[in-house]
Amino acid sequence: MSKITILDGGTSMELARLGNKFIEKDPLWSARLLQTNPASFVQCHKNFIEAGSEIVLTGSYQASIEGFVKHAGVTEEQAYSLIKKSVQLAQQAVEEASKVSGYTAKIAGSVGAYGAILHDGSEYTGTYIDKMSVQEIKDCHRPRIKALVEAKPDYIAIETIPSSIEAKAVVELLAEEYPEVKAWVSYTCKDENYTGYGEIFLDAVKEVVSCDNVVAVGINCTHPKFISPLLKSIQHLNLTKPVMIKPNSGEDWSTEKGWFGRAESSPLQPEKIKEWIGLGAKWIGGCCQIFSPDIADMAKVINAYVKEND
Repeated sequence: MSKITILDGGTSMELARLGNKFIEKDPLWSARLLQTNPASFVQCHKNFIEAGSEIVLTGSYQASIEGFVKHAGVTEEQAYSLIKKSVQLAQQAVEEASKVSGYTAKIAGSVGAYGAILHDGSEYTGTYIDKMSVQEIKDCHRPRIKALVEAKPDYIAIETIPSSIEAKAVVELLAEEYPEVKAWVSYTCKDENYTGYGEIFLDAVKEVVSCDNVVAVGINCTHPKFISPLLKSIQHLNLTKPVMIKPNSGEDWSTEKGWFGRAESSPLQPEKIKEWIGLGAKWIGGCCQIFSPDIADMAKVINAYVKEND
């Protein structure tokens, strides 16, 4: 059996588990901690690395120049440095984990959907897409991507994208300005067929997978029950690039309760993980409400399964 790469879980969720619970209501979300508690990011990444994650995501998912200027009271130059700092903190975590436990990992600079910056949940629906031109989408993403690339992560993660329109715009930006940069694209999907914006997932995958910059493509922050049907829908493409998945826990969320409905056991059940591998998933991790202990449990299942099937 070919290698299965283990990704991390929900960075912001792990940060909240470490005591930073206020971030869910913060307009900067976890990016706030790049300014106020950078040590939490180092510990968060180390937790995932020690759990078995081979790639960790930076804390830049919701980071932006305008967001930091507006909500953190910093200059544009300082905001730019904070985005670069997200990579540097992950690099520090990798170095520390390697020295202590021998574990290591690669780093992906997180580029969340434009809707994540708006802090209104529209990264899951793409309601802003109809109001923006492709050039405007590129212009919004350009400063963060430039900062991340300068800090030299191993990958750029174009993640939790609701529409192929936005995904393709960011991929084109990379191809035009950073042709040497490796990236992956992951869509958030609202059901077993469609992206959050309402495009057929199969078509959304085909829009970006042929780009030379793109080294993997898949699904992010989507209910576990939709993962298998989505994987089945693209099987006939016989993709030569890895298919990656980072499902959320399947819990519900409300402004009053926060996340609720978690089962006692890990939401990433062993039989589902094995099923996803059988359907072609090669890079596997988790998203919202998937913590480092969940990744540790998942890693055990994957490693045992791979050993049994070699």
